[in-house]
Amino acid sequence: MMKPKVGRMFLATCVGSFFILILYFQNNSRSGTMQLSARTRLPSKTRRSPLQTLYDGDQTDQAAVQATLQGRRELLEAACRSHTRKRRVLTPEDLRHLVVDDEHSLLYCYVPKVACTNWKRVMMVLTGDGRYHDPMAIPANEAHVAGRLRSLADYPPPEINRRLRSYLKFIFVREPFERLVSAYRNKFTRSYNTAFHKRYGTRIIRRHRADPQPEALERGNDVAFEEFVYYLVDPRTQREEPFNEHWERVHSLCHPCLIHYDVVGKYETLAQDAHYVLKLASADREVQFPAISKSTRTTGDMTAKFFNNISPFYQRKLYNLYRMDFLLFNYSVPAYLKLR
Repeated sequence: MMKPKVGRMFLATCVGSFFILILYFQNNSRSGTMQLSARTRLPSKTRRSPLQTLYDGDQTDQAAVQATLQGRRELLEAACRSHTRKRRVLTPEDLRHLVVDDEHSLLYCYVPKVACTNWKRVMMVLTGDGRYHDPMAIPANEAHVAGRLRSLADYPPPEINRRLRSYLKFIFVREPFERLVSAYRNKFTRSYNTAFHKRYGTRIIRRHRADPQPEALERGNDVAFEEFVYYLVDPRTQREEPFNEHWERVHSLCHPCLIHYDVVGKYETLAQDAHYVLKLASADREVQFPAISKSTRTTGDMTAKFFNNISPFYQRKLYNLYRMDFLLFNYSVPAYLKLR
């Protein structure tokens, strides 16, 4: 039997090792990142890693894209320095949205309503050992099944730390209110999303509709956008449980001020940025990123119409809720907002 004192020391060592290894504030310089990656043995590869390719500037034919992405990284780092004060330790829960591709040394933080279904399909092709060839042949619901893709949170702390240092980390973001309206349209105006209607719609109607009808209280399938906004800014909402990932803020899903993303792609330049990431990983011949259907896309003009019936008071409250995403990813305040 382990002596009590020795047992306490062993436990303290284990706990300390976990937090030290997960502590990964990636505000290092690019040269620091590359020094770390150079010391880390890449899994069964001789070709250059996408991280090395990115920071060594090997993509000369993509110089304009590379300059744009560098500007985004620098703006993000500056915004983090200006608008975040407290540093903290990353936990496994913080890493749930980071998808791992060990074959191509990629870490992708998925953000719902920013082409994440297609990115998951692409990652399934890249990590599928030949099981998948065409991303669009993979049903959308299958791309979201738990366990289809491995999360960084599934690895032990030393392996988490190694991947964070040596893999190319990328994220795709979107104008925050276009993403929010897209989430509302998909989850509350589509008849097939009965699970969302039951779980969230009934609660929203019960709290934020005057004299709701019994059928609405039971089905929750006719939530108005104004009611959805009231729900989001209601202090009770986040006290009771975290936001659903479809309307959670990007900075809370992917922690861009704690994890240094090498590529910040944007929905507005999706095809160009996605091709660049795949080219960095030498995967552009293995898979092509699917084209987005323009017929169902939520645009800025469409988003503006949804805000027509939102009072200036609630517009300000909603903007304050999503303000960090606007600041971190350099999105301007929408012209249709009445903030003053």
